[in-house]
Amino acid sequence: MKSNKYNSGETVTIQDTDELVTINKWAYVKNMKRYSYTVKEHPTTFFFEEELKKA
Repeated sequence: MKSNKYNSGETVTIQDTDELVTINKWAYVKNMKRYSYTVKEHPTTFFFEEELKKA
């Protein structure tokens, strides 16, 4: 299993909006075999690694 790209507290950019956000927490979604992330700026929305990029 590969490790997650981003860590809690890290600043990243949402690719669709170019909005700068901070990772709140991450989790591995076993049945989808990928990582999801919640961000402090949008706590009720989760993002997958493919939707984020390094700031």
